[in-house]
Amino acid sequence: MSAREQRQVASDAGLSKQRVVVEAVRIADREGVDGLSMRRLAGALGAGAMSLYHYVASKDELLDAMIDVVFEEIELPPDEADWQSAMRRVAVSTRRVLARHPWAISLMESRTSPGPANLRHREAFTACLRRAGFSVVTATHANWLLNSYVYGYALQAANLPFDTADELAEMTEDVYLPQLPPEEFPYLNESAAALVAAGYDPAEEFTFGLDLVLAALELLRAST
Repeated sequence: MSAREQRQVASDAGLSKQRVVVEAVRIADREGVDGLSMRRLAGALGAGAMSLYHYVASKDELLDAMIDVVFEEIELPPDEADWQSAMRRVAVSTRRVLARHPWAISLMESRTSPGPANLRHREAFTACLRRAGFSVVTATHANWLLNSYVYGYALQAANLPFDTADELAEMTEDVYLPQLPPEEFPYLNESAAALVAAGYDPAEEFTFGLDLVLAALELLRAST
């Protein structure tokens, strides 16, 4: 065995499935999931590309494991809380986790071989709704609606050209308002100026919309 091969074997000996998956998540967090390849991952681990297949049989299996890490970070609905409080906590937690892992948004519902954390999350989510009085069908409606809202918000937030209310105010004054002459866009100009003056924070939109969704679902639950 050559010296290079000996170094490669020594490096590979420190691998584990957990280490492979954690490093894959780190790469995706920095570069997006499109920047992740088995060769790129092997290089980050200092291992041979083929050695990774001892731990994950394919790129799909790796993605399944990565999504399971994301679900593991999301808070489960607490048993002692009423269903609206429980769903609110899960939604807020999901939003925070997806802000850390924006690459995962488009993959959360696409896995056909879900891991244990993924399944635990879905079981607890459904159990909370069913115990609250939702039927199987209305619990399914609630699941789709809440996930669509949270994922949609997370996707939109991940692509905004600003991060804070101050940055939005600065962009509105310097970039947006000059493009909105009041004689041509009176309502947009009025809205932009008023929101800057009020110190509008777009981060508050998440809880505003979430409360509306939960209120609508309560009407559905009560009618079941």
